[in-house]
Amino acid sequence: MQVNLHDAKTHLSRYVAQALEGEEVVIAKAGRPLVRLVPVQAAPEARRGGFLRGSAVARADLKTDFASEIDTLFG
Repeated sequence: MQVNLHDAKTHLSRYVAQALEGEEVVIAKAGRPLVRLVPVQAAPEARRGGFLRGSAVARADLKTDFASEIDTLFG
């Protein structure tokens, strides 16, 4: 549906509701389309660090097993 700018100002909440229901709403001025009302896409959920915490276990003697490699790499 295309509505003029004045009508959109008067009935904005109605047109927003229609856009949320999936209807295409275009706001025009003097018959020339200006903008299209579309629902905002939900932002993807932010990734959280540490979500694998506790899923891997390192042996207590890991440092002694790789002592020579650690010394070579980090002196």
